[in-house]
Amino acid sequence: MFIIAEIGINHNGSTDLAKKLIKLAKDCGCDAVKFQKRTIDTVYTKEYLNKPRESPWGKTQRAQKYGLEFNKRQFKIIDDYCKELGIDWFASAWDVDSQVFLDQFDLKYNKIASPMLTHDDLLEHVAKQGKKTFISTGMSSWKDIDKAVNIFRAFKCPFVLMHCTSIYPCPVDKLDIKMVETLKKRYNCDVGYSGHSPGFIDSVVAASIGAKYIEKHITLDRAMYGSDQAASMERRGMELTVKNCKLIDSFMGDGKLKLYPEEEENLRKLRYW
Repeated sequence: MFIIAEIGINHNGSTDLAKKLIKLAKDCGCDAVKFQKRTIDTVYTKEYLNKPRESPWGKTQRAQKYGLEFNKRQFKIIDDYCKELGIDWFASAWDVDSQVFLDQFDLKYNKIASPMLTHDDLLEHVAKQGKKTFISTGMSSWKDIDKAVNIFRAFKCPFVLMHCTSIYPCPVDKLDIKMVETLKKRYNCDVGYSGHSPGFIDSVVAASIGAKYIEKHITLDRAMYGSDQAASMERRGMELTVKNCKLIDSFMGDGKLKLYPEEEENLRKLRYW
C-alpha cells in the first residue's frame, strides 16, 4: 500500500508551512507528498485572472494564484527537506512548461491532475519520460480516460489510474468507490483512489476492493484559508488512514480455507459433536 499526502496548495505560499506539512505526512507514515505547479498565465485566461477575489495576497484572482505558486528556490527548499526526511515528493503539472520546470528535480513520479486528463500535449510529454505516473480520472468520460490510457500505453509508460470525484469536499453519496473495481476490470492496470472526503473510511474501503495507492489532501487545520482545506485530513485522520490502509492485506488474507493452530486448540475445547 502506497499512501500519498496531497499538500497541493495547502501550503498557502509558505515554505515554512509546506515543511510542517511534509513533516506531518512523514510522521503519519505516508510514502510521498504531492504538490501542484502551474504557469498562471497559461492555465487561466486574462479575463479570469482580472476577476475580483479577496485573498491574503490581494483583491484579484491573479494575486491569489500567484501568491500560491512556488518558484525554483522554494521547490529547492522542498526538495532538500524531503531528502533530509527520507520521503518522496512529486507534483501535478497543469501545463507543459510546468512539467519542464518539475523535470529539473529528477522526481521519481509524475501526476496528471483530473483537469489535465484531456491535455494531449502534456500527457505525451509526461508519457515519453517513462516514469510511473498517477492519472486522476475526475470529471472525465470513458472516451477521455480511454484516450489517456492509450497515450501512456503507446509510450510504454507505467501508470496508475486514480479514481476520484472532483468535488471539494465530496459528499459520501458521490464518492463512487466501486469505480476502483470498474477501472481495474476495464483497463487491467494498477488502480488507486484519490479521496476528497475529510474522513478516512472511504480510503479503507477503496483499499479493501483493490486500490493499491491512496491519495488524501493533508492540512494542519481544516479551518485555515484555502479552497482545499475543508476537503483535507488533519493529523489524526491521516494517521488512521495510513494505519488502516496498510493493514488491508493482513485483514484480507489469501482467500484460502485454513485451520490455524490457535483454532485447533479451541476446536478441542468447544466442539463437542
